[in-house]
Amino acid sequence: MEKRIKVLLVEDEADFRQIVRVWLGSKGYEVIEASNGKDAIGKIKDGSPDIIFMDLHMPVMNGIEALKEIRKIDADVPVMIISAYLDDSLAQEAASHGVSGVFSKDEEFEKWQVLLETALRTHKKLKK
Repeated sequence: MEKRIKVLLVEDEADFRQIVRVWLGSKGYEVIEASNGKDAIGKIKDGSPDIIFMDLHMPVMNGIEALKEIRKIDADVPVMIISAYLDDSLAQEAASHGVSGVFSKDEEFEKWQVLLETALRTHKKLKK
């Protein structure tokens, strides 16, 4: 049996997290959820995901703070930033921490899928 690709979805908005979880699940991915950066760090320590989708604006620990910690644990895991505010300073700063892609929350999921599959092939040599 083929191993399912594990996606860590880090998003504080429960409704949006559910939509993305259902979409990723429908594409055959195993989805693990975290509602903030601190929770995400714990999930990563419990078991490395193959790829991370992470919001920037979250309570407790924002996406940049979490990304810095993630890079200490795993410098190579692909991280895709998702945000409604791509033109703010956090989105620009994220690029300097080795993200694999940046998505606007209002983009079509088909665009997400193309970048997701590209990141997996490039960074993890994985295919779905």
